[in-house]
Amino acid sequence: MSQIWSPTDYQHHAAFVPALGATILARLAPQAGERILDLGCGDGVLTADLVSSGAEVVAVDASAPMVAAAVARGIAARVMDARALTFTAEFDAVFSNAVLHWIPEADAVLAGVARALTPGGRFVAEFGGHTNVAAIVVALRAVFASHGLTFQSPWYYPSPDEYRARLDAAGFIVDDIRLVPRPTPLPTGMLGWLRTFGVSIFAAVPETLVARVEQDVLELLRPTLCDATGQWTADYVRLQVAAKRRT
Repeated sequence: MSQIWSPTDYQHHAAFVPALGATILARLAPQAGERILDLGCGDGVLTADLVSSGAEVVAVDASAPMVAAAVARGIAARVMDARALTFTAEFDAVFSNAVLHWIPEADAVLAGVARALTPGGRFVAEFGGHTNVAAIVVALRAVFASHGLTFQSPWYYPSPDEYRARLDAAGFIVDDIRLVPRPTPLPTGMLGWLRTFGVSIFAAVPETLVARVEQDVLELLRPTLCDATGQWTADYVRLQVAAKRRT
């Protein structure tokens, strides 16, 4: 399934994503003069912080509209599939935030990352990990089934042990890998979240059923993820990775 991204909608519904990326960016600790690849740059908001460190940054993303938005910010961005990176021993570090859970072909991604790094180069990433949005996924499965629809998850949420094994096989030494629970308030509620991150999922729903399915999902989730004031919170769990390419 292919997820479609709108830079305008993303800014409206999901500006929290680059904001929460500050933690993993600090873990990268970019230095002036380093050459860094931002893997899955989106609209370039967090990439701009990388650039401000004085590093030489190359940014890639699979979404042409998002790359155009990043270029408009002055970012050196280009359209590229994370499963088919074309770089060889060019970067001191590869950084990625909130991207890799969209790509089930993790081994292809890690092979390209390893190839792009110089020996000893750093790979620092954060993305959805095991049990991320578990309540939302259960609700989607249940509601889809109730309407005779098949739910197909577009996400890859590995455990630390699984991803550590993949990193080792790709030629990395893992410095740290951990799950971080991060309940995340949603600025435009659960409906805004579904319409931003669930585009590929709802593509399988007949147009005449979309509104009904959305409302059924909301009602199933409301007792768990919506408080008495109407504030929705997504049950995020992030996998944080810090590794380096073997020399």
